[in-house]
Amino acid sequence: MRIPLTLAAICLAGSVSAQQCGGTFSSFVNDMKSEAMSRGFDANTVNNFFANVSQSDAVLRADRAQGVFQKDFIEFSRNLISQNRVNNAATYGQRYAATFDRIEREYGISKGVLLAFWAFETDFGQVQGNFNTLNALVTLAHDCRRPELFRPQVFAALELYRRGDFSPTNTTGAWAGEIGQVQMLPEDIIANGRDGDGDGHVDLKGSPEDALMSGASMLSSLGWRPNEPWLQEVTLPSNLDWSLTGLNHEMSGAEWASLGVQPRTGQIANLPASVLLPMGRNGPAFLAYPNFHVYFEWNKSMVYVTTAAYFGTRIMGAPAYNAGNPTPALSGEEVMSLQRKLQARGHDVGGVDGIVGEMTREAVQTEQERLGMPADAWPTRELLNSL
Repeated sequence: MRIPLTLAAICLAGSVSAQQCGGTFSSFVNDMKSEAMSRGFDANTVNNFFANVSQSDAVLRADRAQGVFQKDFIEFSRNLISQNRVNNAATYGQRYAATFDRIEREYGISKGVLLAFWAFETDFGQVQGNFNTLNALVTLAHDCRRPELFRPQVFAALELYRRGDFSPTNTTGAWAGEIGQVQMLPEDIIANGRDGDGDGHVDLKGSPEDALMSGASMLSSLGWRPNEPWLQEVTLPSNLDWSLTGLNHEMSGAEWASLGVQPRTGQIANLPASVLLPMGRNGPAFLAYPNFHVYFEWNKSMVYVTTAAYFGTRIMGAPAYNAGNPTPALSGEEVMSLQRKLQARGHDVGGVDGIVGEMTREAVQTEQERLGMPADAWPTRELLNSL
């Protein structure tokens, strides 16, 4: 799920109404139409835009069925990174070499980063989603789970429609309203849509060059640091102080090296970095550099972000990661039980959802330290039982 940029030009009005959700769908749509006209859209444009909008039960089912993010890193990454995808990344990297070279010159972003997103989001443009985008956005804005995220996207889509770049009936994409080959929300398209193929239009669905340049622009706007690494696999000494690991702890590359952290390939960059242990001290280990944090502005899932970042390094020549022998992951039900126990001890885990996100990991690490366990932030049955 993308966290969209705020576009001031179309989001100034209606701070109170922007939080409205629920009620009958028809009343909700009428309220949005009124707000749209208060924002300066003419009545004819508004009425045509909303003329055929309908609530989508399929979108709501998809929104509530994201159990894939409960998988651990090894299972999730092995599901997403097939040899076929590795081969296709090489093929598309060569096919659009001129675009990737331009991206590297203008934004300092490696082609591996964008090839990984392109692969995971739409299989290099082959599977872009067939949900009606307007229906998806209005359905999710009406639903009271995250109206603050989706309501502004409806008005952004309306602005695209006014420009002639969006069809209420024909524009399709992902269930969450994302459009195109790298799956961007309407606000992102307005802020970062780029004409990569020079035809005078921004076509994120049909033009790989446009989609890739637009994705690069968005990453840059989110804070990507040009020509810097993002993730690097490392080997760790057995006597490392595990409480120093995790994205909430940071030291320079030189300091990590002085503690015995060694790269599997290349050199450790002397940049701020965190040791990331997606499955604890006995599993894969990475150094996460500042650019790694930008991934969370694209997608909030820890397992997705780590997999996408790793795949980017793999595309650029890194070897398959060393899986190690991690302690088995908890089931989704066990994670929810753990999260409830952590909440009872005063930790904010971001909700009981069965997903081992960064807030859950930080709480786990704190409790591991308290109990005298190796504080590697990986939830185990031993910890669950101890709590």
